[in-house]
Amino acid sequence: MKIEKFEDIFAWQKAKYLILIIYNKFHTSNDFGFKNQLERASVSIMNNIAEGFERKGHNEFRYFLYVAKGSCGEVRSMLYLAKELEYINEEEFINFYTKSIEISKLLSGLIKTL
Repeated sequence: MKIEKFEDIFAWQKAKYLILIIYNKFHTSNDFGFKNQLERASVSIMNNIAEGFERKGHNEFRYFLYVAKGSCGEVRSMLYLAKELEYINEEEFINFYTKSIEISKLLSGLIKTL
């Protein structure tokens, strides 16, 4: 299947879903610095996939996919902190963490195909 637009990329779709559930969970948080950093990291995943795709070059696209993978790692790191600070419970942590890992694996697969 040929990907014609970034919206067709499964990793982008999953990243968009992750952002929505993160925003939904933390929208009432009073820890604005934490909330902002987590939200920015999650948005970075989706936006770097889109930006890299729109550059139309395999090398640039690959670079932005690596940046998106880095943002997945940042999200997971922030999730550990959220759990320790009791902003989320274990079940929520596992849910967010699992989705982040899934996106990271999809990105790794996409990088390998380029």
